Amino acid sequence: MSGFSSEERAAPFTLEYRVFLKNEKGQYISPFHDIPIYADKDVFHMVVEVPRWSNAKMEIATKDPLNPIKQDVKKGKLRYVANLFPYKGYIWNYGAIPQTWEDPGHDDKHTGCCGDNDPIDVCEIGSKVCARGEIIRVKVLGILAMIDEGETDWKVVAINVDDPDAANYKDINDVKRLKPGYLEATVDWFRRYKVPDGKPENQFAFNAEFKNKDFAIDIIKSTHDHWRALVTKKTDGKGISCMNTTVSESPFKCDPDAAKAIVNALPPPCESACTVPTDVDKWFHHQKN
Repeated sequence: MSGFSSEERAAPFTLEYRVFLKNEKGQYISPFHDIPIYADKDVFHMVVEVPRWSNAKMEIATKDPLNPIKQDVKKGKLRYVANLFPYKGYIWNYGAIPQTWEDPGHDDKHTGCCGDNDPIDVCEIGSKVCARGEIIRVKVLGILAMIDEGETDWKVVAINVDDPDAANYKDINDVKRLKPGYLEATVDWFRRYKVPDGKPENQFAFNAEFKNKDFAIDIIKSTHDHWRALVTKKTDGKGISCMNTTVSESPFKCDPDAAKAIVNALPPPCESACTVPTDVDKWFHHQKN
């Protein structure tokens, strides 16, 4: 058990919907800033934003106080990824490693492009379909360098340490051996997922080849350094909310009561009164049309 929990506010698939994170004391925290990057030696925390096979593009709201998870919005409409043949929604549990930041002011030496202004993304390849807002512990296996509209957007490949097969995965070559075709599908998905929205195909550094575990961990560590500069106000976040409850050296640190006040100003927790569509494909089709 991670000790973290989540609380939904407003109904899913609405503009008002938010998922707030809590610590083991039930106090509201930021999943971006307050959840430690490391869960254990060589094990990282992952914030699950999008469960596998789902279409709603959920993400940590970097510019909102406490950085809740919310659905991305484009031109006033909620965003969904299309079902790219032969896939259904996201093909992994998708999320981010906390306490990391891809600095838009930093020119990445590997890609020649600046960061995308978000925490570093993770594709978790285990057998369990995780829940939105779940905090899991992952073993990093490798990384893909995607270039999204001229920005560096690293994609970490990892597996939940609690997965029954986790012990069999030690590096990116184990994914190639034990899940043949999965990495090729991952590149294909990231290359084409914006095309149905009229965008061009994404590009990749290293000829779309996955780099190994050691390389991936070095990249994660560098984004952690950039995050620390952000949260300690040594870097201009340009609108990013650095409100947190745990980072002692941060001038943005607040007390739990202030965090609670932020949440209490929003619609009430989502309970039985929230209506959630049971047929995701019909809901997705309705939203697209």
